Amino acid sequence: MLTTSTTRVLEPHELDAALAVLNRDPVSNAFVAARVQVAGLDPWRLGGEMWGWYSGGRLESLCYAGANLVPICATPEAVRGFAERARRAGRRCSSIVGPAETTAGLWSLLEPSWGPAREVRARQPLMVTNAMPADVPPDPLVRRVRKDEMDVIMPACVAMFTEEVGVSPLAGDGGLLYQARVAELVTAGRSFARIENGRVVFKAEIGAATPHACQIQGVWVAPEYRGRGLSETGMAAVLRYALGEVAPVVSLYVNDFNTAARAAYRRVGFREVGAFMSVLF
Repeated sequence: MLTTSTTRVLEPHELDAALAVLNRDPVSNAFVAARVQVAGLDPWRLGGEMWGWYSGGRLESLCYAGANLVPICATPEAVRGFAERARRAGRRCSSIVGPAETTAGLWSLLEPSWGPAREVRARQPLMVTNAMPADVPPDPLVRRVRKDEMDVIMPACVAMFTEEVGVSPLAGDGGLLYQARVAELVTAGRSFARIENGRVVFKAEIGAATPHACQIQGVWVAPEYRGRGLSETGMAAVLRYALGEVAPVVSLYVNDFNTAARAAYRRVGFREVGAFMSVLF
């Protein structure tokens, strides 16, 4: 029985305790919760370790340590414990991402040894909706991407990622991991697009899904089609799928400097309920 505050890697049999922490904030934690519900806590299947912060033997906070470092329901004491463990392990992630206040605290402790970051996005509004918009009709041409359309959707996915993150997802391993992730979403029926003459005009994915909430990601409009309202009608179409078939609450987060996207999401019914922060390496 643990009697003092400590940080350690969770064991597979602690799945229920981990899910209880994740379910304290099912919207903010949708990305990690979706992975845990599918893969459990085995690091090989999960794609990383799940660290736990225990106080008096009780699991209080989590931190996912994989391709991303993600603090979850982390108290200030837990943040310090996670930062110390991360410093000892060395940086293995490509980003730190999570609720803005918690992530800022974690980064302030890691920056002396892990910095400088390539980019810090200090405030990314978290937006949610649980209803279809009243005055934005869904684009009838937005549909699920078929498995035989991987060669059609991939260029749009690469363009979106490069615009959003600032580096190409094809760097390093030649894009094998990224292509596998895109294929996973297509196979699961969670990749949506409007395709005209063999070219993607609009696309978006439901990147994470739990029974409580899902998260839309990768929203992109071909440059020559921007400013025509396709992001709004396209998002309404994706929302119709998400609310009707996936979860009762739909979320996304967006860069605070992307005023056009924030305005479009508000017109589709999304409202801001918090903020994320991302540290990119």
